[in-house]
Amino acid sequence: MTALGTDQSTPTLSATSSTTLAGVLDSAVQQGDAPGVVALVVGRDGVLFEGAAGQLDAMNGEAMPTNAIFNIASMTKPVTSVAAMILFERGQLGLDDPVGMYLSEFVAPNVATFDEAGGYTLTPAATAVTVRHLFSHTSGIGYSFSNSGVARLQQDFAGEEWELPLLDEPGTRWHYGASTRVLGLIVEQITGQSLEAFFQTEIFGPLNMPDTSFAVSLDKQARLPSLHMRGADGGLLESPQNRVPATPSPPFTGDGGLYSTAQDYGRFMRLFLNGGELDGVRILTERSIAMMGENQIGSIFVEQQEAANPQLTQPFPLGAGSDKFGLGFQLTGTDSGGASRSVGSMAWAGLFNTEFWIDPRRGVAATLLMQVLPFYDDGAIRALQAFETALYRELAASPAP
Repeated sequence: MTALGTDQSTPTLSATSSTTLAGVLDSAVQQGDAPGVVALVVGRDGVLFEGAAGQLDAMNGEAMPTNAIFNIASMTKPVTSVAAMILFERGQLGLDDPVGMYLSEFVAPNVATFDEAGGYTLTPAATAVTVRHLFSHTSGIGYSFSNSGVARLQQDFAGEEWELPLLDEPGTRWHYGASTRVLGLIVEQITGQSLEAFFQTEIFGPLNMPDTSFAVSLDKQARLPSLHMRGADGGLLESPQNRVPATPSPPFTGDGGLYSTAQDYGRFMRLFLNGGELDGVRILTERSIAMMGENQIGSIFVEQQEAANPQLTQPFPLGAGSDKFGLGFQLTGTDSGGASRSVGSMAWAGLFNTEFWIDPRRGVAATLLMQVLPFYDDGAIRALQAFETALYRELAASPAP
């Protein structure tokens, strides 16, 4: 079964196309855009391209394998969104439920209005934050690394970002933030399970994603790439690796923290190309999959987020000002004429420059995985765009099956 509103043809890539795409990865490494990279392209029926270039561990000169395990950071968010949609289908969660039904912190939230001097006033929110607002990042919750208002509020309030006063009235603006963390808390409250347990039982196990978890077992940690940071001279500097947990230990967060491989995430993406089903296992209905890819923010657009912490991010995302947001995914709003992902493609990314997109119209999805800071690093984005452009050029040139 295929997703609604798609081209029913099966995309193909020739051997020559695979060589071309591999060359794009090699070039990205050679010109210093990334120290190492893994890419995967899938169609509804399986893998169309898989490749790796550069180094897993620059210090030891170890080549990057295609099954490297990456910290996918905010690519966790779509997984949490699928978990919440499972509960929606079971009648345990409503999209327009007030979040205060589940978390007392949202019964009477305040909204902060900032002045030019950096001060602010607080007023009670006139509108309840809903589950739909969490899915679509219109709750008024932000992140301090990409919003100076949140950083300002942290000076006066204890607690996590999602516990701070809201940045705007719910439903009025798009702010990237910890909304999906709150969605994960709701999933845990409703199910009585940790996110790790629910993900493994309801998503990763059924989809055969053995390398995806909030931890990386000791026998797999040799597959973890080293993290690099872009230096002041434009070069890449290897950064000390934070300790990676060998066993899953709470708290688990819905907005980040998963480790995964291109192969595993490729299976997750194929779920959307096949209308909620993969290899005979149904996770969501075709209608739910379609809803996740529909505009949920009305006349609002995705807005560019600031580099409030330049060590962690540059301004993002691509598509700001034209793209919409669905239930857990940014939705492409501009027609490229076939030169890149189609209008309505579903996408997001992770802090360490892990990227993916799902193009239901073309029946294709792709992920490009790196471990580089800051987010939206110029080199990482250049690598992404070069790969995407080459992919669609090769898809157009490949003969129909």
